[in-house]
Amino acid sequence: MNLTAEVLHYTAFTATPLGGNPAGVVLDARDFDEPRMLAIAAETGYSETAFLTALDTAQRRFTVRYFSPLAEVDFCGHATIATAVALAERIGPGELLFDTPAGEIRVEATADDRGAIRATLTSVPAHSRPATAAEVSATLAALHWDPSDLDPALPPHVAFGGNEHLVLAAGSRARLADLDYDFDALGTVMRAAGWTTVHLVWRESEDRFHARDPFPVGGVVEDPATGAAAAAFGGYLRTLGLVETATTLTIRQGEDMGRPSELTLGVGPEDARVRVSGQAVRIPAHAFRVAAVSD
Repeated sequence: MNLTAEVLHYTAFTATPLGGNPAGVVLDARDFDEPRMLAIAAETGYSETAFLTALDTAQRRFTVRYFSPLAEVDFCGHATIATAVALAERIGPGELLFDTPAGEIRVEATADDRGAIRATLTSVPAHSRPATAAEVSATLAALHWDPSDLDPALPPHVAFGGNEHLVLAAGSRARLADLDYDFDALGTVMRAAGWTTVHLVWRESEDRFHARDPFPVGGVVEDPATGAAAAAFGGYLRTLGLVETATTLTIRQGEDMGRPSELTLGVGPEDARVRVSGQAVRIPAHAFRVAAVSD
């Protein structure tokens, strides 16, 4: 077992190092203080780096903190998946328990007959509320979108699945693909509202969606895969009454960035918790850097 203090590099929600959302993972950060973790996250340059600050390998329970290049965040889905896979490679597949600033997160890591590991996190209770007209107007202005660009069947909501995300549904795949927003203006709107990302989605079918997630508050232009937003989106669909039975949904993300990612959601009409699943694989150190504000 090698729970190291070095930064490990994984990419989540993909089976190949060329896809998914890279995350830094530090499996033993017991001696790290907050300034050091923030400095490491900034140097690593990924949208988030996860740090295990308390370890109980016998009980498979760990305290996890998440840092973007600019700030700590309460919860990060893709870094959770990456951390679970990194741990499973070292202590074996099975259930893991993560104590995070957002609450307790259970993760099940399983290995297929080829040894590929897939992790499924169960979110804190997810929910949403309608966004206000002022919230929508300010965000659309920063995105350079018009109200007519939105899908009226999927109204704007502020959704929560560990942290808050504004959900905006594009009326077409072309609108989603054409993302050229004002980084500073959107960051200002998001910081004032307390949102982690803006979750832009397009509905291809009842069980298949495409997404993009601007993340200027973390110093990152866009996330290639956003598990926390996916969990919140599951709660959003449940709030709208669009989940009548236990349903499995697919979110495709990162395609417009050249980092294709696939997130699988398990959502039920009675259970407020959302299950978010995906693979993660090791990548060469510093093989990929996101477009951070300092770049």
